[in-house]
Amino acid sequence: MSDKRIIKIFDTTLRDGEQSPGASMNLEEKLKVAQALIDLGVDIIEAGFPIASPGDFEAVRSIASTFSGATICGLARCAEADIDRAWEALQDNPDPRIHVFLATSAIHRQFKLKMTPDEIVDRSVAGVRRAASYGADVEFSPEDAARTEIDFLCRVVEAVIDAGATTVNIPDTVGYATPAHMGGVIHSLMNRVPNIDKAVISIHCHNDLGLAVANSLAAVQAGAGQIECTINGIGERAGNCALEEVVMAMRTRGDFYSCDTRINSRKLVPTSQLISSITGMHVQRNKAIVGKNAFAHEAGIHQDGMLKERTTYEIMRPEDVGLEKTDLVLGKHSGRAALADRALTLGYHLNHDQIKIVFEQFKKLADEKKEVYDGDIVALIERELFGTTNQEWSLVDYQLISECGGPQKIDIALRRGEEEVKGSAESRKGPVEAAFNAIREALSLEMECVEFDAKSMSGGEDASVDMTFQINHKGEIYRGRGISLNMVEAAIIAIVNAANRAILHERVVTSGTGAAQTRSTI
Repeated sequence: MSDKRIIKIFDTTLRDGEQSPGASMNLEEKLKVAQALIDLGVDIIEAGFPIASPGDFEAVRSIASTFSGATICGLARCAEADIDRAWEALQDNPDPRIHVFLATSAIHRQFKLKMTPDEIVDRSVAGVRRAASYGADVEFSPEDAARTEIDFLCRVVEAVIDAGATTVNIPDTVGYATPAHMGGVIHSLMNRVPNIDKAVISIHCHNDLGLAVANSLAAVQAGAGQIECTINGIGERAGNCALEEVVMAMRTRGDFYSCDTRINSRKLVPTSQLISSITGMHVQRNKAIVGKNAFAHEAGIHQDGMLKERTTYEIMRPEDVGLEKTDLVLGKHSGRAALADRALTLGYHLNHDQIKIVFEQFKKLADEKKEVYDGDIVALIERELFGTTNQEWSLVDYQLISECGGPQKIDIALRRGEEEVKGSAESRKGPVEAAFNAIREALSLEMECVEFDAKSMSGGEDASVDMTFQINHKGEIYRGRGISLNMVEAAIIAIVNAANRAILHERVVTSGTGAAQTRSTI
């Protein structure tokens, strides 16, 4: 680590990130985010744009007066009122930075500012000098630098460093650059600006072409010493360079970039989740580093490789970014190895033949569900390996007719060996009561419902239902369990299982053998 260059992380989640439509935060939320960023280990926190509104001023002032451990920064245009307001907000912080900016590209000079190149240089220098007069650390950004003529950009950068800027940020304001382009800009500045060694060169890339992280890394390769980024890549339009991605790219490929950051990477996922919960902007499942699928594997070949050696299909450890473990997602692409491993994790030591039986049914279930959860696996194992035998009744088929406000009608067919029975019933109280009465009719069994309970075995709208049923048969209580994606089917299976136990017990008692052993399973 000692021979690696340390790249500063300038987090602008509270300023540029908050400019995402719908991502505004109140003061309490901004304070939570600021604390999380300090815990994460960022070097600079851009807390806001103090002159933009009284709320922005108060947020920057509160963060500056509350927190230490990172440089606290406020944004300002190259205007006296902006700079004075920024200093007013930052002055109580032990390590304040005023970040001044002015557009430099031809298109901005002509259409937005209506200023000549000389006027741009003069205004930039004046802004930096006023900020520096307060004793604050000063950063300058030539807005739209990526589209600024390189000769003029070099002139501006040299002038603001002479005026007192200790950091010069090169923004790709509209996400126009490519990695080769951005690398070339930084390389030119490093070689053509005579006083470049007196300032840190920073990079601020937007993601309009999906290249913000790549452009930032290219800038680092060319000599940039600071990256401006946001948690989850939030920001205007398509967002900014994602902090978690650029940090882990440098850390994972330290052999290539020969640099690192001070970020505590184990805080990346918790910080990402905090930002998502506060802004309501949730990351997509396949988002690098912090997405739900970032360390999830469903393909059987991948899962088999992962179980043999993690590095076959993972270049980072989930623990290093704040996740508990790799997630071997069980789905229709999963193989026997992953199923056997999950079963063992759940406490089932299954032999080859048992895995084969469960795997066949698992594939059928996986075709019905997007994702198979642990609860579903338990259900399969219990049903396929420890469920009915040819000495017990099992469900063959059922048909339910349900009318809103009307009776629930059900026809049920059960089988035991070669024997098949049928029962029909209806109820105005619901399909579960109708199913219970139909089974009682089919089996000609005296039984009453004592209690039943249903619960979801996993998350999502396609979760399996775990139904337990207690019946009273001749003064004895018997319990049955049924699991299915369909609640009515789960109820039918549970009732039939309870009835099987009652029938089995009665048979054993009548024969006079094994009563004690049989009762122990009830």
